Amino acid sequence: MKMRWLAAVGATGLLVCLAGADYARGLLEPVSHETRTQLFLVEPGATFSSVADRLEAGGLIRSARATSWLARYRGFDQKLHVGEYELSPSQGSAEIMFILTAGRVKTWSVTIPEGSRARDIAALLAAAELATAADFLAAANDPNLAQELGVPGDRLEGYLYPDTYRLPRGMPAHQIARLMVKQFDRVWSNRVVELTDPSSLSKREIVILASIVEKETGSASERPLIAAVFLNRLDRGMRLETDPTVIYGIPDFNGNLRKKHLVDEANPYNTYRISGLPPGPISNPGADALLAVVKPTAASDFLYFVSRNDGTHHFSKTYREHVNAVNRYQRRRRP
Repeated sequence: MKMRWLAAVGATGLLVCLAGADYARGLLEPVSHETRTQLFLVEPGATFSSVADRLEAGGLIRSARATSWLARYRGFDQKLHVGEYELSPSQGSAEIMFILTAGRVKTWSVTIPEGSRARDIAALLAAAELATAADFLAAANDPNLAQELGVPGDRLEGYLYPDTYRLPRGMPAHQIARLMVKQFDRVWSNRVVELTDPSSLSKREIVILASIVEKETGSASERPLIAAVFLNRLDRGMRLETDPTVIYGIPDFNGNLRKKHLVDEANPYNTYRISGLPPGPISNPGADALLAVVKPTAASDFLYFVSRNDGTHHFSKTYREHVNAVNRYQRRRRP
């Protein structure tokens, strides 16, 4: 009789345990079959239990307590990654826990056009809510960061490589700047450095000239010829006399370049007054502009160019030819 009683008690206990296990598993199952995702932010300093409470409140998991227990049991409760996640109530507690602890953060695409300035990049990042403009400019103008990344000079202008990046929200601005400089380094190592002539321009001089070429033309086919003109002028000791450098050195430029700007001796980027290259890059050049400088149009003796007003330029070998081209394409258009 006693044995039967013990067996009955054991069976009852087993049934209770099985029922409890089924109940616990049920608490970890997906909330619904709804596959529509929502963004969920894990902030710095958040604990797993506080995150679980928010997940339950947001309808993404059934039980914060059961999910927190599962995380502690598997040793994941101390492995949260800060960031923004795309989650669905159809995923279940175990899957969501894995996503949050594996750092599978949501990323956003941002495209930096060739020839963008640091302040242009800052504005694009701010518009995408990936960083504040002030934070990114502070990183771009940080001499310590420039030194750490091996960038000559005291700023990152010129080395923030224009490309399409996928970035998570919450990434510090200085980390975004690092990514862009590292991409520049990869492009330089893989495509540019083997074409450079150590006896000619330095790396920094190449970047400065490429940044000017980038701002002078949007036509990829013209870049090697534009670069050849500037290199010819440098070889002959002529000033570059290029408007984009002057504009770069004008604080709060309003879009109207005037004669007073061209004669301004105080502007260190005024290539109508200074000889040689300006003190630093005026934009962030892409691979085509960099390659144009290290591999310009061969046997070109052009010294001047003027816009045809259609995105291309007319090139001249003599000043007289250049004046005639200016009269043809520019002065006759003025009222």
